[in-house]
Amino acid sequence: MPDSDYYEVLGVARDATPDAIKKAYRAMARKHHPDVNPGDKAAEKKFKEVQQAYDVLSDPEKKALYDRYGSAAFEGMAAAGPRTNASEWTSQFGGHGYENVDFSDFFSQFNQGQGAGEEGGAGIFEDLLGRMRGGRASSRPRAGRPVEAHLSIPFLTAVRGGETSINVQRSDGSTESLVVKIPPGVDNGAKLRLKGQGEAATKGGPRGDMTIEISVEPHPYFKRDGRDLVVEVPIGVAEAILGAKVDVPSLDGNKSLTIPAGASSGQKLRLKGQGVPAAGGKPAGDLFVQLKVVVPRNVDDASRKLIEEFAERNKQAPRAGLW
Repeated sequence: MPDSDYYEVLGVARDATPDAIKKAYRAMARKHHPDVNPGDKAAEKKFKEVQQAYDVLSDPEKKALYDRYGSAAFEGMAAAGPRTNASEWTSQFGGHGYENVDFSDFFSQFNQGQGAGEEGGAGIFEDLLGRMRGGRASSRPRAGRPVEAHLSIPFLTAVRGGETSINVQRSDGSTESLVVKIPPGVDNGAKLRLKGQGEAATKGGPRGDMTIEISVEPHPYFKRDGRDLVVEVPIGVAEAILGAKVDVPSLDGNKSLTIPAGASSGQKLRLKGQGVPAAGGKPAGDLFVQLKVVVPRNVDDASRKLIEEFAERNKQAPRAGLW
């Protein structure tokens, strides 16, 4: 991506803070993720650009190089301007014991792809300083770069737990499918850690870890309030007045619920322990059934007469004392 401005790719200012850069990356990665845009080549390309931009701007050493040289720092340092040849660089050190340092070799290493998951800029400078001092390049193992990803899961998978898969775009352009175990009760914003599933390391170091931020898709009728579930159940006028037994949905299938006589819209009835499961042996939440009285739009003359008679026999003042 040599012609793209990394700041423009993420939509941040050049003086953006690390937190602002991270926030922008998450939003852009979620928007252009291949799982969200299956088969969309343009989105896939944009997703790679976003990853590459974040890989540079999230690393202080790489960001400093980019701010000074632009993308040439990673596509070919010769285009950056300040460096013309190795001898000019050597002369800047005044010849104090550095005559044998091959700076072109240093830049060659840098040009060979400091992408995500490879050794960061700090490692390169350690190698360089080691050679300046007459020593050998650093061989200390370094862990691979950690990776962040976003995963959208169905409501019931979040509540019950289960397994799903995520396609991860690696720094070399390949795509890897990983199985993710979802613990019961996860909610929006929860973060799952996959140890050793980040980018590969160099020099024998361990792989980095992957952190997956969870987004939960809405459900057609269940809503969540912490560990409690809420479901709206419509009932007829007669059921509200006389009471009734009705079937209501739960995580384990339909349950029979008794509607008390004189029920009203908005009233909540509780089914204990039928909410979101809890980990560690803790009790599950509850299921709250919120009633909605459905009034018929059209009634025949005979029914209307009965309702008028009912109103006459049952005087009500539901708004008395409210205002």
